[in-house]
Amino acid sequence: MAKKQKLEHSELAGEFTEDGVTVLVDIFRAAGSNGDWTMEVVTQAEDLIQWDEPFATDREAFDEFLAVVARDGIRSFLDDEEPSVH
Repeated sequence: MAKKQKLEHSELAGEFTEDGVTVLVDIFRAAGSNGDWTMEVVTQAEDLIQWDEPFATDREAFDEFLAVVARDGIRSFLDDEEPSVH
């Protein structure tokens, strides 16, 4: 049985609420590494939105999330019927 990889979660990860909508922003990388960060957003309906490209820093990932919210609104994460990839 393969061991599950341990992850390091960014301090910027957590719940984000705007306009009455709450999502979980998860920013993580392999524990103990200096590798790039991965970002996922999980909606209240447990839909998963993943970004294709990793980020050099956790701040860069979170800034991208904020940019999407500013440009498209937080409800843009709720509109897709199928899992979304950014």
